[in-house]
Amino acid sequence: MPVDTAVLHRFSLRAPLVATLAGAVLSLSGCSMFGGAKDPVVPVSTSPDSGAQTVQASKLQKFLWIFSPYRPDIQQGNFISQEMLTQLKVGQTREQVKFLLGTPLLTDVFHADRWDFPFYLARGDGELTSSRVTVYFKDNKVEKFDGGNLPTEKEYIARIAGPSKVAAKEAPKREEAGSASIKINK
Repeated sequence: MPVDTAVLHRFSLRAPLVATLAGAVLSLSGCSMFGGAKDPVVPVSTSPDSGAQTVQASKLQKFLWIFSPYRPDIQQGNFISQEMLTQLKVGQTREQVKFLLGTPLLTDVFHADRWDFPFYLARGDGELTSSRVTVYFKDNKVEKFDGGNLPTEKEYIARIAGPSKVAAKEAPKREEAGSASIKINK
């Protein structure tokens, strides 16, 4: 009989403790304000050399994501790659800019000669990416544009889908092909 009371006494103390810890982990994993993420929106800098900004989730946030509900990736705005920005030239018309970069997301009545192309990508794992390209017009022609250091299209696809496994396998083949000699028969 004394053994049963000792076992029951240990069990009666452990069960509430385990339940409390499990409840705390589950409640904190669903809370977006936990782990230093006080401002879920990344401020978009308008300085010309800022480029794309990426904020990664901390290790604790990544661990707690196991216990949280599904969060889809949210993309807003126009993604503008470095290749698209290099095609933009001073002196192009508004129609040419619209063809290259798409319809501007922000057009202001008070600043009719300015188009803003903001971009925001919130991954389900907590990673936030934002960028902004601003095009200034004078007499309906591009006067200047700001964009900074934007990612290439391959970098953007790798960020969304992950690094390509096919490209990783082909990389050693390219090195071998570059070192091989070519024999031409006449």
